[in-house]
Amino acid sequence: MEVVDLQQTELFTGGTGDYHTYRIPALARSVLGTILAFCEGRRDSSSDSGQIDLLLRRSEDGGCTWGDVQVIVTTPDMTCGNPCPVVDRAAGRVLLPFCKNFASGPEGLITEGKAPRTVWLTQSQDDGLTWAEPQEITATTKDPSWTWYATGPTHGIQLASGRLVVPCDHMVGVHFDRQKDPYHSHVILSDDGGASWRIGGVVDEGTNECAVIETADGSLYINCRNYRGEKRRASARSIDGGDSFAARVWEDDLPEPICQGSLISLPVRPGAPGDGQPSDRALFANPASAVARRDLTLRSSNDGGRTWTLVRSLYEGPAAYSDLAVAADGATVLCLYERGAESPYETLTLARLTLV
Repeated sequence: MEVVDLQQTELFTGGTGDYHTYRIPALARSVLGTILAFCEGRRDSSSDSGQIDLLLRRSEDGGCTWGDVQVIVTTPDMTCGNPCPVVDRAAGRVLLPFCKNFASGPEGLITEGKAPRTVWLTQSQDDGLTWAEPQEITATTKDPSWTWYATGPTHGIQLASGRLVVPCDHMVGVHFDRQKDPYHSHVILSDDGGASWRIGGVVDEGTNECAVIETADGSLYINCRNYRGEKRRASARSIDGGDSFAARVWEDDLPEPICQGSLISLPVRPGAPGDGQPSDRALFANPASAVARRDLTLRSSNDGGRTWTLVRSLYEGPAAYSDLAVAADGATVLCLYERGAESPYETLTLARLTLV
């Protein structure tokens, strides 16, 4: 697999608009083919806490041109973050799970059990032009013993069965100590188009932010950030639609500096329209350095994530979080990722490329 016609465009640049820093990219393609690029707008600093809004830019031509920045979720004195869009093909609806906490109640206080972290959902019926008032879904998606919680940050998927699967992670409050308590990846599931949600399978301890695909045999492959400091990714598989996961394994061929990564299925046949049919063809992107967050690298698989082949580096400098999408033509791949000259958090840049 080779990349041709690579184009890179800065979609969000720190210090512009009303925001100090733009982080945590997420991509989705609507049923009508609109590309939706989500992120966090961090108003006052690059910190994970403080006043943070959820933002969106839309493209109706496969990522060539983009509309203005839309503020889709904002709450005074709150962190609204971790966008994880998922598209319900049957209804043509875009759902956006995300999380909230007090601007003055950051992750440290949350993991100590001294501040809340809640789970929310908004949705759009018109390809992202307008968004519904967010509704809290914490009661059915977060176990009471969990402290920290995050949706994504990447995109969710819809299975061939119609089930919606959203990758998430959490920390269990055992010692109420961020350095000691166990982290896990997990998924939340909806079998009614997003009307109701429940907790699905939980991956073994030592996993964190994650991404998921459905493979050709109908099983799920979840690829996870490694929280044990071993500088390699982790993964697990599910044969029951995400209700449970088999034992975690380590991905020696996927080095990482302890960071988020992104994953997406490709159409069964190269260039065929993406129609939700399960596929063993996949792409994975992450900062592929065991030393630092840099060298945003694209890899491909033809066997559902069992083996990976290097495609190319998209950017050798400082880089961190990313997300992937495939345009409606089935051949154009989009990667929205954090990158900069001195720091990974200077811009959110869109790589638009064709695979042959």
